[in-house]
Amino acid sequence: MQSFLLPLFPLGVVLFPDTPLPLHIFEERYKEMIHLVLQKGEEFGVVLAGKKGVAHIGCTASIEEVLQKYPDGRMDILTMGRRRFEISELNEEKNYLQAQVTYFEDFGTETIPLDLRKKAVELFRQLQPEKAVDLFSSQLSFDLARQIEDVELKQVILSMRSEKDRLEHLLDQVPTYLNRHKLADRIRYIAPLNGHSKHFMGDRS
Repeated sequence: MQSFLLPLFPLGVVLFPDTPLPLHIFEERYKEMIHLVLQKGEEFGVVLAGKKGVAHIGCTASIEEVLQKYPDGRMDILTMGRRRFEISELNEEKNYLQAQVTYFEDFGTETIPLDLRKKAVELFRQLQPEKAVDLFSSQLSFDLARQIEDVELKQVILSMRSEKDRLEHLLDQVPTYLNRHKLADRIRYIAPLNGHSKHFMGDRS
């Protein structure tokens, strides 16, 4: 367990390691937090925020670049996902959340069957047909999961400690996600036509 407190930034997103995340900092408490992080050259934690509070698994972010500063203290920054962590205790002594955390990696080394990698990539090409994916990436599951919008599924993937298990979970869950995604697109296409198309019998103006 780490003895220092990690500043936390609760957001409606799930951050994965080695994933860029641009942020616009405008709340006073986070202006304060980011100022201190920049001053110390440290990382802060990004955690998924929900109705029941913050997730207990998150990922640290390092500030790669301050893109723009505004006169009122707001700023645009580019961050990069770094290390996964588990919260052991929250601390509310400051204006922003902090936590004692334990960093973790996957359990040991494992061989990922090539067939499993190929199946996962082919599945995700249904979402991003033209997006290039490194089939032999050491964190292929994260590379693929960042393409989906379901934050609950992404949170599960972030929490798992086996690349093989993550890929198998994606293969199991993503077909259902794809079906919902296609249905939502279909509804968005049909809805504007409902009662407003000149092809409907009632519209003869």
